[in-house]
Amino acid sequence: MKPSLRWKVAALITLACCAVTAVVGVLVHRTTLDRTMGQAKERAVESVHKAVEGYRANAPAEDPAAWIGRIGRLGELPDSLRALLTGDEAVAWYDDGRPTRPWMWAAQRIDGDLVAFSRLEMGSERVRLHALDRAMVQAALIALAVVVPVSVGLAELTNRRLRRVAATARRIADGDLDARVSAPGRGLGRDEIADISVAVDSMAASLQYRLLAEQRFTADVAHDLRTPLMGLVTVAGLLDEGEAADLVRDRVGVLRSLVEDLLEVSRLDAGAEVAERVRVPLAELARRSAARVGVEVAVTVLGDPVAETDPRRLDRILANLVLNAHRHGGPPVEITVGDNVVEVRDHGPGFPPELLADGPKRFRTGAAERGRGHGLGLTIALGQAHVIGAGLTLANAPEGGAVATLRLPA
Repeated sequence: MKPSLRWKVAALITLACCAVTAVVGVLVHRTTLDRTMGQAKERAVESVHKAVEGYRANAPAEDPAAWIGRIGRLGELPDSLRALLTGDEAVAWYDDGRPTRPWMWAAQRIDGDLVAFSRLEMGSERVRLHALDRAMVQAALIALAVVVPVSVGLAELTNRRLRRVAATARRIADGDLDARVSAPGRGLGRDEIADISVAVDSMAASLQYRLLAEQRFTADVAHDLRTPLMGLVTVAGLLDEGEAADLVRDRVGVLRSLVEDLLEVSRLDAGAEVAERVRVPLAELARRSAARVGVEVAVTVLGDPVAETDPRRLDRILANLVLNAHRHGGPPVEITVGDNVVEVRDHGPGFPPELLADGPKRFRTGAAERGRGHGLGLTIALGQAHVIGAGLTLANAPEGGAVATLRLPA
């Protein structure tokens, strides 16, 4: 399962907070440590300077080592501090004291191997530094406990708006061109998501306008052609018998079929079709549909299937599927009838990839030659299937051939 945008944003904010906390904590720790060490070094060196001044002013010449704890011999100092005493200036050295207590040392040569030194115990400073580190960690955890839930909540508001945009886009892709992201007069704020919402709404409005224009054009053309077509049909019937008359009647018949299909498509587009449901024996209806279009079909019946549907529209769907399989597929054409399922299959090259990807398009036959149909058969079958509440899926069989499966509602 993919993580949602809400959790991605929350994780990003958490990582950013952790990074900022770590950087600030390191800076505070280093600054505090440097200041503490600097102050301890200054105190130790100042103590050494006072010891040197006091010794030079008051030290008994016969016993210079009488200044116990402040004046001593070079060999009494730690090796690391002794290595730093290369001149007459005071030097400081920090002994971390592991595993004992830490110390800040300072020393200065007086005369020969005689040195003045000072040693400050740094245990309390280390304890305070550790306490500061713990306080910063606790403050960071408290801040994260507050920031993470707040960031998740704020991300959810953005995520909810994005889900709304995605849901609206899916509805538009499924054919609901009335879907809109934002209600009229309702603002979503001036940000990128609002821009996406406006773009989706504009796209839906543009698609709806173009589709309605196409539907109106189809309806107008069909109705305008109907009247002169009736005159052609009448005149063709009055022609004397002959080869020319037969050719004219054939072309007029094709034109009449086209106009009837266009009228049917315009009615389906307008949503004016209503199914009249009765109990229908599917096997008998499948055989009648195949016989009506004059195509030789092998019908296989599984059991005794009966469905409650509109027989006229179901006959129209099956006739178009069989005719499409005969025109664009290869023999044999087979119909398999089951319980609320009718499958029409051929053994040709199968459906074109663009048809499977985008669905049937009017006036696109998928054939190299334009003389075999006008591309409305599958469009009408899909529209009539929607009217009767059935699902029509188009696929290619693994072993070859196109398969159209009609699933009737139970």
